[in-house]
Amino acid sequence: MKKLISINHKIKDFNNKQIYVAGDKSLSVRFILLSSLASGKSVANNLLISEDVINTINCIKKLGIKIILKKNYCEVFGKGLWGYKYKNNIVLNVGNSGTAARLISATLVDSNKYIKITGDNSLKKRDMLRIIKPLESIGVKFKKNNGKLPLIIRGSNNLKPINYIEKLGSAQCKSAVMIAALKTPGTTKLKCLPSRNHTELMFKNVLKTSIKTKKYKDNDLIEIKGLNNFNSFNYKIPGDISSASFFIVLTLLLKNSKLTIKKVNINQSRIGVIKILNMMGANIKFRNKKIYKGEPIADIFVTSVKKLKSINLSSKLNSSAIDEFLLIFLVAGVSKGVSVFNNLSELNKKESKRLDWGYKILKMMGINVSKTGNNGIKIRGNPDLTLNKNYFIKDFLKDHRVFMVSVVAALALGGNWKIYDPDSIKTSFPNFLNIIKNLGGKIN
Repeated sequence: MKKLISINHKIKDFNNKQIYVAGDKSLSVRFILLSSLASGKSVANNLLISEDVINTINCIKKLGIKIILKKNYCEVFGKGLWGYKYKNNIVLNVGNSGTAARLISATLVDSNKYIKITGDNSLKKRDMLRIIKPLESIGVKFKKNNGKLPLIIRGSNNLKPINYIEKLGSAQCKSAVMIAALKTPGTTKLKCLPSRNHTELMFKNVLKTSIKTKKYKDNDLIEIKGLNNFNSFNYKIPGDISSASFFIVLTLLLKNSKLTIKKVNINQSRIGVIKILNMMGANIKFRNKKIYKGEPIADIFVTSVKKLKSINLSSKLNSSAIDEFLLIFLVAGVSKGVSVFNNLSELNKKESKRLDWGYKILKMMGINVSKTGNNGIKIRGNPDLTLNKNYFIKDFLKDHRVFMVSVVAALALGGNWKIYDPDSIKTSFPNFLNIIKNLGGKIN
């Protein structure tokens, strides 16, 4: 029998509450991978303890790297760029993590044996050609490749640098080529559409490796000189903006609530959701800002607002809010006017088809919504929306974000909800429901 939760009570307003959210997932995965390639013991505090990160750790252990994990404190004993031990018949299971699948592939470019990378049923449906093609250009071999997991990969001792053009605005594609470049002789050059820049910041401010970056028109230009070992490092991982966003939107949709979310990563490549919500009339502010190893960190302060307004969103903001669009759609559903979002085909290449799920959830709630021909969605908001029917959310391929946005909708807008697969949050935010309950949410 599948697990589910039921919610049949709106959450009461909360005033001046403070919460901490889990460590940033993107930085947690990158810490494990890059520290495994460093020389010496690296230490992370506030590492996200989720299935995605645990699976990444287990994969790296299979490559001969010692890792000690105590709660959210982690020690990684790296052996340098060429420190992995490649044995016969290694299978690396990354579970649901697309980031781990694509970035681990890049760490294996020097392997002298075939290594199998696999994942869960959801991840096996996602596109891997986007990293296969550039890695093949570098010299990596893929056996029986159909563009999906499982991948069977073998490196080369004759790697060559490439000039790579990234056209999807994908930080995972960019980061895979950057990590592969560490083990590649010569200078690898990248021309990329803007996307999350955590890897660049870690290369420059943490690893101190040879990297040059600059902006050119609408692209990011990156150059990396390979074959330079780097030393171990310590990293205190800030809170995850994507995790914080669920509580930001919950607060916005209530009548009279205030919330502070402490020590969150507010990297410019990640705060599209904040920019978009403020454009829609929200009142979200950053306090106590500081820079830590290149990453901006702040407390996020949010208050409820009486009126939210529609938006005709420029596609230029899509990549910086790609993981938060289900929440943005929900806000648009209760805002005054018609909101329009375009060029969101990337949403249907996530854990589930999130563009389709955004449409489905809003339709179920009685909101006037339609799909557009440009991989987009048009939402006619209803500021007076109150839900009083039965709502069922299931068969969403255990997509953690579909689960969490449904919880926010139920608590903010009412109705009787049954939401399946609560274990889906273990991939990214295991403590989500505990924080909800601490804020007063009633969940059965």
